[in-house]
Amino acid sequence: MTDQILIVLVEDNDVFRQALELLLELQEGLEVVGSVAEGSAAVGACKLLDPDVVVMDFRLPGMDGVEATLALQRECPTAAVVCLTASANPREREALMEAGAVGCLEKDEGLDAIVAAIRDAARPAAA
Repeated sequence: MTDQILIVLVEDNDVFRQALELLLELQEGLEVVGSVAEGSAAVGACKLLDPDVVVMDFRLPGMDGVEATLALQRECPTAAVVCLTASANPREREALMEAGAVGCLEKDEGLDAIVAAIRDAARPAAA
């Protein structure tokens, strides 16, 4: 299939990460090419896999979403970052956007909203 949106997931909760991966793989045009549990592993995965979009948790061990987004913007500038969070406050969300994230969604939003955010984030890369 052409025009696949390549995705790397960064989430420390194994069950949530695996469930999201399965659900995203069922969506036409989306392909999860990598899945890691720590922000510090995100840069290496992105350098290796060259994704269009990184879907990343805000609260990660060792490196939070802001730090990981900054590192990704520096090392993998073509990958768009969409953050998923259960608990980021408005100040943390603002810091994410300032770091270069293109979106921040609640983890309990519907799959349609998450897929739409991924597709929206990938549009500049596909253009």
